[in-house]
Amino acid sequence: MGTPDFAAATLQAVLDNGAARVTGVYTQPDRPCGRGHKCTPPPVKRLALEHGLSVHQPLNFRDRADVDQLAALAPDVLLVAAYGLILPQSVLDIPRLGPWNVHASLLPRYRGAAPIQRSIMDGCAETGITIMRMEKGLDTGPMLLARAIPIGADEDAQSLHDRLAALGGEMAVEALGLLAAGPVHPAPQDDALATYAAKLTRADALIHWDRPAKQVHDHIRAMSPKPGAAFHIPVPGENRHIRLLAQPGAFTLTGTPPGEPGSILGCVSGTLDIACADGVYHIRRLQPAGKKPMDAQAFACGYLGKLAPGVPLVCPAPADLLD
Repeated sequence: MGTPDFAAATLQAVLDNGAARVTGVYTQPDRPCGRGHKCTPPPVKRLALEHGLSVHQPLNFRDRADVDQLAALAPDVLLVAAYGLILPQSVLDIPRLGPWNVHASLLPRYRGAAPIQRSIMDGCAETGITIMRMEKGLDTGPMLLARAIPIGADEDAQSLHDRLAALGGEMAVEALGLLAAGPVHPAPQDDALATYAAKLTRADALIHWDRPAKQVHDHIRAMSPKPGAAFHIPVPGENRHIRLLAQPGAFTLTGTPPGEPGSILGCVSGTLDIACADGVYHIRRLQPAGKKPMDAQAFACGYLGKLAPGVPLVCPAPADLLD
């Protein structure tokens, strides 16, 4: 049971290893995607169909017929990875050896929907994968396996996602082997150490320049490449702003703010420099809303002269840029 690329990595690992016979694949329904809003099958469905597997896409399990259909498969194990649905007890009770989840954190820390992004945002030095038995609570079940990996100082969410997805596949295969050999004795979680990784919202995208530069860097990394970390620059003389997505850059600590937090200090050595609470953040690449990503030099040459006339530039801006 899974939906996005993270879950597809688990399915691929199981298929490659032959650790279990996959009798059915459950994934969320196809949903509109892209500018054309065409219904697009999720990655797990595409992979399953490539291997001739039976695919099921219930909206949820409130319909008893969907529960009965799963029960008819008589699974030994439900292997769940980023499915995106809360499974009722009637589903959790079906597999003979239990329902097991591939979770992208070191539980009990970062239970919930966005553990990869939240761990980066909080400046964690490590995270990992936990294989845990599912129960009614959200990611609260006992743990069969847990393995840690370091988070790079400049690593973004996509890079960490890919490494965790690969690790999750390896550990899922290992867990299936343990379950087949059985019995297993998973360890209970310490609820006193639990933290929650809430689902990302549009508000999470906004960069707060009044925070320390390290926190700004961690936030931009966590939001990159999707949904993106955003800030706004007002258009002089107009009641509107231009929205920009910043890609991860670097920072310099100065101890005291070199200007009002959020103020643009200029384009220096190919980076757009913005003041933070205790230093300067250096943006190498950014993307104006509705435009393609560009490097800071191109942004300065094409936009900054119109948006921030007092900022020192390395080249003149076109006179008709915002006309």
